Amino acid sequence: MTPIEELKRLTKSLQSAKDEKEIVDLLQLLKKEAKITEAILRESRVGLAVGKLRSHAKKEVSELAKEVVRKWKTEVDKEKQATGATKAPGQASKAAAAGERFRNTARCFSLNGGLKAPRKASTASAAPPTPTSLNNGQRTTKSDGIDINVTKDKTRDRCIELLYDGLAADSVFPSELILSRARAIEETVLADSNGTTAAYKSRIRTLYVNLKDKNNPSLRENVVSGDIAANKFARMSSQDMASEERKAADSKIKEDNLFLAMGAAEQQAETDAFQCGRCKQRKCRYRQAQTRSADEPMTTFVTCTNCNNRWKFS
Repeated sequence: MTPIEELKRLTKSLQSAKDEKEIVDLLQLLKKEAKITEAILRESRVGLAVGKLRSHAKKEVSELAKEVVRKWKTEVDKEKQATGATKAPGQASKAAAAGERFRNTARCFSLNGGLKAPRKASTASAAPPTPTSLNNGQRTTKSDGIDINVTKDKTRDRCIELLYDGLAADSVFPSELILSRARAIEETVLADSNGTTAAYKSRIRTLYVNLKDKNNPSLRENVVSGDIAANKFARMSSQDMASEERKAADSKIKEDNLFLAMGAAEQQAETDAFQCGRCKQRKCRYRQAQTRSADEPMTTFVTCTNCNNRWKFS
């Protein structure tokens, strides 16, 4: 089995894993043994599977996923710097040996039993150096050496550059793929805006701001991988682009505002018809409002005067 085939198998295991210990074991295996290049990332799609875990609810999983992504970004950057350079004697055999070690270790992994203890290396490997071409660990068109003069229009080329920087920020995907996604998004916005109008520039800025959100890495991953089509992303609202955590927070804020948004003419009546689920008292105030269509029942908002607990029902 080739290293790419082994990576594909482990990627499927990672995507289907439900147990947190199993996920951690797989990430540890990938971190220690996987030999990563741009070609391998492109073909195995392992970067997408690991990248999505950076927003995992369990801190141990999310932190380990971030470490793996940083390590792979370093390896890809080193590969780019070495492109065109003459290989040192014995380098090919060392790479082959590293690939063989990865395959052997991967065979020790069992979905039910976790990882078996790997054979210790005779010498500790040195930590990979921090890539000098990255700006604080963030990829950009400059750090990737991308020529963005692709349309011969300064405004469009600048917008493509912004989209590339947003998509590539912490990505492990190859530069050519990221650039193709940025161009496809820009072309959709250009067509929808009938040229480089004010609406065009405003839309590009909105997309860029959402892509740069550090708390929403899955958005960047999904766009570059193709899970979210470029033309669909170009037309998404900020609410559609928000992370699941942000959507939940916005929903909570909206619900709280419904309780607080009482006009001057609205009066809350006191009643003992409702029992508070928190303190079990019956001293409550309530009001009613039509929050849905006219043919739907009114929503009743209740506040406990004893513990200030609030709830609603229709």
